[in-house]
Amino acid sequence: MSHTQDRRLAVLCAIVEDYVSTREPVGSKAVTERHHLGVSPATVRNDMAILEEAGLLVQPHTSAGRIPTDAGYRAFVDSLDEIKPLSAPERAAFQKTLMEAVDLDDVIARAARLLSHLTNQVAVLQYPSLRQSNLRHIELVALRPRLFMLVLITNTGRVEQRTVKSADEIGEDDLHLISAALNSCLTGVPISRLRARRDLVAEKLEFRLRAAAGEFTDTIVEVLEAESEERVVVSGTGNLSRYDVDFSASISPVLDALEEQIVLLKLMAFREKGVSVRIGSENSSTELSETSLVTAGYSNGADGEVARVGVIGPTRMNYPAAMSGVLAISQYLTEILQSHR
Repeated sequence: MSHTQDRRLAVLCAIVEDYVSTREPVGSKAVTERHHLGVSPATVRNDMAILEEAGLLVQPHTSAGRIPTDAGYRAFVDSLDEIKPLSAPERAAFQKTLMEAVDLDDVIARAARLLSHLTNQVAVLQYPSLRQSNLRHIELVALRPRLFMLVLITNTGRVEQRTVKSADEIGEDDLHLISAALNSCLTGVPISRLRARRDLVAEKLEFRLRAAAGEFTDTIVEVLEAESEERVVVSGTGNLSRYDVDFSASISPVLDALEEQIVLLKLMAFREKGVSVRIGSENSSTELSETSLVTAGYSNGADGEVARVGVIGPTRMNYPAAMSGVLAISQYLTEILQSHR
């Protein structure tokens, strides 16, 4: 990139930063005074005119100020060399809050609130998909002679509990045998393939235990298939009220879209390595055409990405802060899932 191109990119970045901060069109005088680019206002005005011709800036009215277009924001985001890490106090606060969570639901809720608070945007956090999960452990606990607690733990940290009534009384030794057969045949197997392994469980047991084992296997399959629906948690929708002026009509269509799980799941279905940023018209949903979406995937280590976390806000967004927060949360969620493998 030439010196002139470098300078014009610096002018664009300065305008993006100032407009995000002030929501006022940015003029050449402000750029030279605030950012010390080492050139005259006349040179900056010329650069601004060229950036406008390229579709990266627009002049909203007759004033000399310019504001970024979606393409301008894209060029700004693409110019970022690295994502700034959180400060040491921020990292400590994140880690402490998330590590105090009692279960996966609590982790997801806490992470969404943290991300919303950190970025002042709407946080969107996808649950680890059971469709992409494996069973990690099955526990059977006797409550009464014919009543049992079935505890299922997946490799993504999901814990499901159900009570199971058996037609037969099952002693402690037999319960251990059934539990061992279930764990041997069903753990480490994708949930979509559990039903096909029912007969394998029976084959590992004496005939007298097969009916009871079948009851437990059927319950496991039913529970996990019923709970496999994708879910998304949203936190901080109130943050949108502070950006009401950033939308041409109102924030109502955005709020309506955030209430639709299908819309959110489509947004989060986009897969890209690292932190992904989609700006304005790059979003597939027309209701969100004046918003930007910043997302990153998180994983349990061995099985790759299991879900995504992100923020939604107006295109006039502090992209470096949003990208930093999203990346931090995705990394902490990955650490937590790995620790529960």
